[in-house]
Amino acid sequence: MAGESPPRSDGAPQNLLGGFIRAQRQLANLSLRQLSSLAEISNPYLSQVERGLHEPSLHVLRSIADALDVSTETLLEHAGLLSHERQDDEGATERAIRADRRLSEEQRSALLTVYRSYVQS
Repeated sequence: MAGESPPRSDGAPQNLLGGFIRAQRQLANLSLRQLSSLAEISNPYLSQVERGLHEPSLHVLRSIADALDVSTETLLEHAGLLSHERQDDEGATERAIRADRRLSEEQRSALLTVYRSYVQS
């Protein structure tokens, strides 16, 4: 989008996260203002997150994930708060359940609980 500076590229997790959020926002054809409204966070704060100037809280990450229609886990991984190895170890079924946007967060959680009760028996 015009007038937006690119995120810093020093490889810090918040910079990778900010770049990922910006890319997802642009793929969704949303302006910074539209995403900040959907996520219910201020426009200046979202701009600073995208530029890697702030590390958002878990609450803010969830709001952004919901607004972008991506999983919170995906944002957490890009923020460096969830290791990719851990996600790989959980298996394809759990990843598929988490990725299914047709399910609410509560439904995904319930389905994961039931699934885990069967595979841990």
